[in-house]
Amino acid sequence: MCVGRSTALAFISGAAARTFTVYNNCPFTIWYHFTDPNNGSPRPNYPTGWAQNAYQSVSFSVPDNWAAGRIWARRNCDFSVNPGPNSCLDGGCNGGLQCDPKTGGGVPPATLAEFTLGAADGSDWYDVSLVDGYNLPVRISNNKGCHVADCPVDLGPNCPAALKGPFDSTGFPVGCKSACLAGIGDPANSPNCCTGSHNTAATCPPSGVAYYSYFKQNCPNSYAYAYDESSGTALWTCSASLKADYTVTFCP
Repeated sequence: MCVGRSTALAFISGAAARTFTVYNNCPFTIWYHFTDPNNGSPRPNYPTGWAQNAYQSVSFSVPDNWAAGRIWARRNCDFSVNPGPNSCLDGGCNGGLQCDPKTGGGVPPATLAEFTLGAADGSDWYDVSLVDGYNLPVRISNNKGCHVADCPVDLGPNCPAALKGPFDSTGFPVGCKSACLAGIGDPANSPNCCTGSHNTAATCPPSGVAYYSYFKQNCPNSYAYAYDESSGTALWTCSASLKADYTVTFCP
């Protein structure tokens, strides 16, 4: 079922709520998913996956204390034969249309919109993550004038050859992997993955991450690798006291 321009603001007991709007500005249908890796924390009272036609949006309520939330889009999906992680060309998950709430993480490469509302420092934290690669342009905006986090560029066509893919039926690249995801180097001890002897911010600087500049120069307001906070333009904050509502736009 495709979700049109609609509002689904379900009441969430026990916590005040924010309004999140997810808008598909792409000229094709995409299949959304959100998840919360912290399985015990409060989460939106909304399905964990839905289809959305081009230029349509949906709004739903999110608890004030939603932690480690992720929203991303899936492309070229067919759930009729294989309702699992390979049912979409990219971004697929366990469960099919509605991703499993505990094991439904997206298959990379997938551009992530990430949120922790009401963090310990009194802020909302949010970012657009390319840590595992890219599959669609994304923008996170809000109604309180806080900074926009985004990756507004289609990184697929000019993606370095070693990172490019997957490809659709016409041969068009619908993804751009990270160097870690592409398997460049030893994944157990790699500056590209920030693992092993490179598992701290000090030992995993951006200068050692292959193709970091491709992602960061094209999408400076995004998280381009695991320790990108040092750039000052990866993780964004908005005072939780403002009770901001957020809009996640794909293909902004």
